[in-house]
Amino acid sequence: MHFSPLGDRAVVIALGATIDEATHRRVRAVCARLEMRPVAGMIECVPAFASVVVHYDPARVPLHASVGDARALARNAPASTQDASPYACMVASLADALTPPLDERPLSAAVVEIPVCYGHEFGPDLVDVARHAHLTPDEVVQMHAAGDYRVHMIGFLPGFPYLGGLSDRLATPRRATPRTLVPAGSVGIGGRQTGIYPMDAPGGWQLIGRTPLALFLPDQEPPTRLRMGDRVRFRPISAQEFERWSPSA
Repeated sequence: MHFSPLGDRAVVIALGATIDEATHRRVRAVCARLEMRPVAGMIECVPAFASVVVHYDPARVPLHASVGDARALARNAPASTQDASPYACMVASLADALTPPLDERPLSAAVVEIPVCYGHEFGPDLVDVARHAHLTPDEVVQMHAAGDYRVHMIGFLPGFPYLGGLSDRLATPRRATPRTLVPAGSVGIGGRQTGIYPMDAPGGWQLIGRTPLALFLPDQEPPTRLRMGDRVRFRPISAQEFERWSPSA
């Protein structure tokens, strides 16, 4: 566990260097601990693949940590002051909250089924992905839909899930030239990950299908259909089923 500053109002807690289940469990364990034992001054914690960012209000951080303890944990601590900086005190408080050892056992997760219409106008890059993988388009669809995916983080756009678990055979580099507009619901592959665009936006992932399911629900709480830690299964549907899909489904 390594602490470093992100500007003057956030701390990065690095928990690993790879995208895997063990690192993901550490990320979830840190978030769970901070939800149970929030630190004074903390605004929110934001999970990523291998780290957690803690945003805080410097004016609300108690300056109680000893200078020695703070300097041992915080980078760029003040050289000669009686009191440690808000950043150093926040790091010391986080280190205290995150001990003793965290519970990194696998946690229960919601399983969310995502209907997808693959190929044609819904997935204009399906043929290119198949060519890159030396597979037929139908084999790509079968392999992608057979996967068991984990939501490692939500980012880039509100509700955009970065999904781990893509078969290595389907790993495909992003497009050399990104599109200026990717339709909402588009399911894409970017490197060794797959994801879903929750709204119309520019993007460079290889588009293999589209879901009629809304992922960003601004009028609901929570506003995102998927959350970090969820499991995702894709279910192929026809173009006719896509067109008949109810927006409220």
